[in-house]
Amino acid sequence: MANFKDYKIATIGSHTALQILKGAKDEGFQTICICEKNRKRPYESFKVADKIIEVDSFKDFFKIEDQLIKENAIVIPHGSFVAYLGAEKVKSVRAMHYGAKGILEWESNRNKEREWLLDAQIPMPKLFKSPEEIDRPCIIKFHGASGGKGYFLANTPAEFHERFKVYEGKADHNDYVIQEYIVGVPVYTHYFYSRLTGELEIMGFDKRYESNADSIGRIAAKDQVDADIRTTYTITGNVPLVIRESILPQMFEMGERVIESSRKLVDGGMFGPFCLEGIIDPELNYYIFEISARIVAGTNPYIHGSPYTWLRYNEPMSTGRRLARDIKMAIEAGKIEAVLG
Repeated sequence: MANFKDYKIATIGSHTALQILKGAKDEGFQTICICEKNRKRPYESFKVADKIIEVDSFKDFFKIEDQLIKENAIVIPHGSFVAYLGAEKVKSVRAMHYGAKGILEWESNRNKEREWLLDAQIPMPKLFKSPEEIDRPCIIKFHGASGGKGYFLANTPAEFHERFKVYEGKADHNDYVIQEYIVGVPVYTHYFYSRLTGELEIMGFDKRYESNADSIGRIAAKDQVDADIRTTYTITGNVPLVIRESILPQMFEMGERVIESSRKLVDGGMFGPFCLEGIIDPELNYYIFEISARIVAGTNPYIHGSPYTWLRYNEPMSTGRRLARDIKMAIEAGKIEAVLG
């Protein structure tokens, strides 16, 4: 039997690194955290990293990649990893990489993402091809894992063009989608799919606390108008959520369809953690506006486990620990290739 202690778990110090490294240590792995200079204190204070490698910028990842290879480290991707390196550069990572690299390309482009979700028969908000088509409340989203930064609302073509002025001239300012804004409760469903067990698990749910979109309710409507506050959706934190039990079967079915559809996109399909991000309307319809094909920050409230992981495991089981256990199981079964992409 191969010894999992011959391997280490590594990730960059941002997003879900605390949870990933804590989960890896709980499973008995040695851990490595790649940190930007002057940003290592959390990983030292919370004692989750056995080794810290400092870089000037996360974009310098490839400068220290040979060191990770020598350490026999398995790299865990997350939102910041994808945002700083980009889906194309992730494909060129030579170190061992947990998860299917190719699937990240499908999540980082909203047009390709929509193609994937529609193939999986996932209900989605209407998409508008141009600002002139806007005939209802819409949200304008820029491509990539940017944490909601820069999203804005528009109800008419004129409103779109007025609010878009601040983005003109910026890099990739034309790289956006115009999506119908559905009124309801934002619900982010955290999944885990293991190639080893062939089973889909629901790890938990969250909703995002989004800048002034959530805090604006503390101000009277008249004051909002007088202050000329424009709603923004930059994510500042995550709120735990337990949903109505009657909705769970639908959540499982949607996750399974997404996994099945992913097998048409990349060899072997998507595996590991992923998240369907959407809105539940007053009729309990679940509209998905986005998928994250890796661990999401909404799992961070559950470092000691969620109500759903307690039901299944009866021990602390974060998504970070679940993926570390998946790696451990693969190593001990002599099937490490099953969890690498």
